[in-house]
Amino acid sequence: VQLQASGGGLVQAGGSLRLSCEASGRIVRVDVMRFYRQAPGQQRELVAQISNINNINYADSVKGRFTISRDNSKNLWYLQMNSLKPEDTAVYYCNAALRPTGSFYLRDYWGQGTLVTVSS
Repeated sequence: VQLQASGGGLVQAGGSLRLSCEASGRIVRVDVMRFYRQAPGQQRELVAQISNINNINYADSVKGRFTISRDNSKNLWYLQMNSLKPEDTAVYYCNAALRPTGSFYLRDYWGQGTLVTVSS
């Protein structure tokens, strides 16, 4: 199982970016899809998550600006980031709680990070 994140880059404050993450491999089901971020010198924090029944949660700092969505047919999920601020600058990671083929249990998987830089 692999998670592949994409969509980071450099954007001016007030701009938008969309991150994508795709889970591939022998997967029975992806239950929860998440995006985390880690700014320099900071702990990794949960930005947004969406469950397979579309329960959605956001960090307070991104509510009203970020939107998480998913395409279950393709094990893809997205983070639309609008009204970006310099403090959103971080490496963003995708994460999933999923059941791989051959397992009865959910396991946690991480993708590689993608850098988002917001200039002032």
